[in-house]
This record gives sequence, structure tokens and C-alpha cells, in this order.
Amino acid sequence: MPSVFYRFTMLFLFMAVGAVSVVLVKPSEGILGLGIAAGAFIWLIWDNWCSLQFILWVHRIEDEPDAPPPWLDNIRQETAEYIQRTLRRQSHRTKEFENQLYDFQSVLQASPNSVIILNAQDCIEWCNRTASIHFGLDAKRDLAQRITHLLRSPALIKKLAERDFAEPFVVESPLATDTHPMRLEVLFLPHGQGRLFMLSRDITAIEQAEAMRRNFVAEVSHEIRTPLTVLAGFIETLQTLSPSEEERGSILMRMAHQAERMKNLVNDLLTLSRLENNAQLRLDEWIPVASMLERLGIDARSLSTHLNGQAAPKHEIIFEGADTPDEIAGIKTELQSAFSNLVNNAIRYTPPGGKIIVTWQMNAEGGARFSVRDNGIGIAPEHIPRLMERFYRVDLNRSNASSGTGLGLAIVRHVLQRHDAKLEIDSTLSHGACFSVTFPAERVR
Repeated sequence: MPSVFYRFTMLFLFMAVGAVSVVLVKPSEGILGLGIAAGAFIWLIWDNWCSLQFILWVHRIEDEPDAPPPWLDNIRQETAEYIQRTLRRQSHRTKEFENQLYDFQSVLQASPNSVIILNAQDCIEWCNRTASIHFGLDAKRDLAQRITHLLRSPALIKKLAERDFAEPFVVESPLATDTHPMRLEVLFLPHGQGRLFMLSRDITAIEQAEAMRRNFVAEVSHEIRTPLTVLAGFIETLQTLSPSEEERGSILMRMAHQAERMKNLVNDLLTLSRLENNAQLRLDEWIPVASMLERLGIDARSLSTHLNGQAAPKHEIIFEGADTPDEIAGIKTELQSAFSNLVNNAIRYTPPGGKIIVTWQMNAEGGARFSVRDNGIGIAPEHIPRLMERFYRVDLNRSNASSGTGLGLAIVRHVLQRHDAKLEIDSTLSHGACFSVTFPAERVR
């Protein structure tokens, strides 16, 4: 109402000015009407000019929100200022919303889980970087694409078709390979107006750990059950039969062998458990390398004699660098155990009369290298990546004959990891093997 009153006031003012102007020039009744009409016409031009300037300014502030309004009449001036204040408030709120959205997206981008937002037609509205790792999606390329056109998993297609989002389900990643498997747990969360949050997490390590746990329990049970079965059989034989002294001696010797095998298995399991549960390692104990190598030589020759007997040709065991003054930082019992496992394996899998060379030498970086090389039966390339696994055996019969527990190299791996060392294996079937351990400079002096 004030706007209409103002406009009528201005119209009457212009008409009055026109009438007064013509009366002052040439007073007459006819010319008075002409003056009034002229004033009204001038007002109409001026009003339209103000309206045009106002419209041009409104279009201008779409690109320049802070552009000052032109000089206008009071009503349009107040309207322009009100519009500008409203735009500023809206712009401020929009920036706040954009910042909140940016923060929210930043959190989702940093998530280790994949987040994909789908619209009511199951088309991608947004996805984070982890989605490209899990599914190979691209946030720009795949925008507005149906998820079922990009991911052809039967389980995912079935869930979306049935709209059954109560429980998570597991799919194989399209990026998975034989060497790098990837299993994903996917969950759909409905979110207003038919939208969906599609969340996924990588459960490959969890499934592998569960499989390892099951395998470990099964393997330990098998390893213990075998000697127990043998012992139970011999005990039953002694209880029900009356063997001769010679047979009794043979039976007792075999029972002792199986008991020794069980004891070694339990000791190795305890050692492995202790290594896995004790991650802290002190560096202030410096161990003379020469004393460890001397102990290795005594044990190695004793094992060679025990395995081959007095009459069989002995292994040729050579120690290079055994008189070194070097010292190594760590835990002596663990290092002695790791070195002994490598040397003992070389002896067990090298035929009588074969050569085994144990070497200690410094390298150019200030670290040191311990290596055990033999000319024994060697290892096929496909077995080398799995040698450090618990209970993994290249040849089960050969391991049973050598009384191995299958845990020796697993213990070696944990010891070397705790001492920041790196193990390298070089072997060719029927041409021997070389196990090399490299220690960093900060652990050697």
C-alpha cells in the first residue's frame, strides 16, 4: 500500500508541475489539460526508466552480488537494498552449507570403507576414493551410471532387485586377481526419497586370518595326533604282547623318537607364541658374532653326525668370517635360534658328503650379511614364496624323515622381523639353496 500511495503521489506531483508550467507560460483552459497530460507522460517515462534500471541491476547482481544499485526512487531503492541484504544472507548460508558439505565429503573421502550414494534409479550420485580401490569406479566418469551396469555381481544385482537391505553380503571385487584377492562386505542403507548409501569394507585379511586360524588348529591337531597314534600303538603292543628284548628296545627307541618330535613341536609353538606376543625389543645388548658362529659350528657338526651316523660321510661345513670382531644388537637366544634353523635345514636337506658354507660379512652400507649356502636338493620356485608359512612343507615325507616340525622358518621370519633384518632365498631344484639375512647398519658394530 505505501508503494501504491507513493507512486500516485509522484504521478500527481508530475501532473501538477506540468500544469503549473503551462499556466505560467500561457494560461488557458485547454493548455492546462495539455500540461497535466505532459506531466503524466514525463512521469511515465521516468517510472519506466527506473524500472528498466532496476531490472538491469537485478540481472547484474546474478554475477556481481555486491554491485551497488543505481539511483532510483525511494521504493525501488529500498527494494534493491532489501534484495541485496537477502542475497548476502543467502550467500553466507550457502557458504556455510558448502563448508559443511566439504567437511562431510572430506570425512567420507578419508574413510577406509567405500561409500557410494545411489539415487532412486540406482544411479551413482557420488562416491569416494575408496570406491575406486574396491570396485574400480571413477567419481567423474561413472557419475549418473546405473551401479548394476558397472558391477555385475549376481549377489549385488539380486539385493537391488529384491530391495532386501537388512543384512550385509559378501562379493568378490572386480579388481581381484589370483595373487591379490579382495573380498568385500557390502551393506545398503536406505536414505530418504529412494536414495541408498552403498557401503563396503575389505574383509580379505579377516577371512584370511580366520582361514589361517582354522588351518593352524587343524595342522597342530594333525601334527600332535600322528606321534600320539604311534605312541598309543606301541603302548598297546607292549601291554598285549610279549616282545623280545631286541623288539622291546626297537619299540622304545621309536617311542622316544615320537616323544622327542612332540617335545620339539611344543617348544616351537611356545617360541612362536612368545615372538608374536612380545613386540618390544631392546637394542642395548650387543652380542659377539664370533661366539654365535662358534656355537653354530659345534651344533651343526653334531647334527650331521646324528643324522648320518658315524660310518656315513660327513657334511663339509665351512664357516667364512667366523673370527669376526663384529657385534650385533638384539636378543642372543632368538638370533641363535634363527641362525641354527637355517644351518640345520641346510644339513637336513643336503645329502651326506655335501658342502655347506656359512658366511658372515659386512656390506658397503655399514650393515652385515649372514648367509647359508648348500649344494643339496634345492627348492622349486613355486614353493619359495610360502616357505615361511607355519607347517608349510615342500615334501611331507622328507620333512617327517628329518623330524621337522614345519615351524622353523616361521620362527626365523618372526625373529628377523623383530631385528629389522631381511631374508632372501635363492634356490634351484637339484642345485642347492642360499638363505641370506641382511642386518641394517644400526644393528651392527
